[in-house]
Amino acid sequence: MFLMYVDESGDCGIAKSRTDYFVLSGLVVHELRWLECLNQLVDFRQRMRAAFGLKLREEIHAGAYLTRPGSLIRIKKNDRLTILRLFAEELASMESLSAINVIVDKSGKPDDYDVFENAWRALIQRFQNTISHRNFPGPTNPDERGILFPDDTDNKKLRVLLRKMRKYNPIPNRARQGYRDMPLASIIEDPNFRRSDDSYFVQAADLVAFTLYQKHAPNCYIRKKGARNYFDKLEPILCKVASKSDPYGLVRL
Repeated sequence: MFLMYVDESGDCGIAKSRTDYFVLSGLVVHELRWLECLNQLVDFRQRMRAAFGLKLREEIHAGAYLTRPGSLIRIKKNDRLTILRLFAEELASMESLSAINVIVDKSGKPDDYDVFENAWRALIQRFQNTISHRNFPGPTNPDERGILFPDDTDNKKLRVLLRKMRKYNPIPNRARQGYRDMPLASIIEDPNFRRSDDSYFVQAADLVAFTLYQKHAPNCYIRKKGARNYFDKLEPILCKVASKSDPYGLVRL
């Protein structure tokens, strides 16, 4: 069984949105490697506690972490950015992880373009495809399945979308003429929504999404500190088969 933890960066709006992009990142781990990865994340957090005073129960929520740190204001902003860099490097060292990334460029999209549905549909389909082609690292069984663990989002809309894709899932033909109906067969159950402050894996997915967004639209502080390319540090775990036309495997919409 493959578990995909999902978080986002940016918003789903088109008209009057404050973000130019919407990013959806799924961090995938096999159930047989889950505990090993969790232990490494806990070990990383223990090192961050020793070095910077970041408590194990405190959330690394990358965007707010820099701009609205709350009680984490006690940690210098530059140190908080260092923790993000070290977090990215830690994830890159975890050979059992794989990150699928979808990025929606909102420029030129009509007002009725459904950012949420299109991004999630693309992410779920790549998760399905990668499982069925046995392209994730780790154990490979002929009948592997996957399950979603998203951060709190539009829960009902996502649940309805996933159920719909199990019944009817039109995929454009490569010749771009017509469609094939390919209902999901490898994704089981409804999404199991998790609060990011209760899951180190969701926080890791948030870090992936944040660094990808900042690579495309860095804020002033990220530009000033030369942190725009932190996403590149994640290259060893990027699921490049998700989009073979992109060097990072990004699914661009």
